[in-house]
Amino acid sequence: MRDGFSLAELMLVLALISILLGIAAPHLSDALDRVEVGAAASRIAAAHGRARLMAITQSRVVVLSVDSLALTIRPRGLPTPLWSEAGPASSGVSLTSTSPTFTFSPEGYSMGLSNATLRLSRGAAKRSVIVSRLGRVRVMR
Repeated sequence: MRDGFSLAELMLVLALISILLGIAAPHLSDALDRVEVGAAASRIAAAHGRARLMAITQSRVVVLSVDSLALTIRPRGLPTPLWSEAGPASSGVSLTSTSPTFTFSPEGYSMGLSNATLRLSRGAAKRSVIVSRLGRVRVMR
């Protein structure tokens, strides 16, 4: 008796694996899209909270700029950022927004803003980050 597998057995296993991967691959890419869009929404919500806390702890007006390329927190009137992170485009997520800039007073309140909606999408996955006038952040599917 020989050790190992015959060529026919190996071909059969490879054919079965390729069929299973062909069935599973679209589902995996949809899942990856959902994960990336969810992560981008979470990063935007976290940046909003971070900007609010920076305004309170530093006792100054702080501006959060949400762009597809970068999320940036800077003091109002100054170009130098206090904090910056790659935007949703770095993970292939597209961003559409009604108001990409949020301003926080030293007390942590949003200034000069009505409700804002940031829409994120990649493939079939979509999320909306909704910021109320009072600064409440909700992530909706």
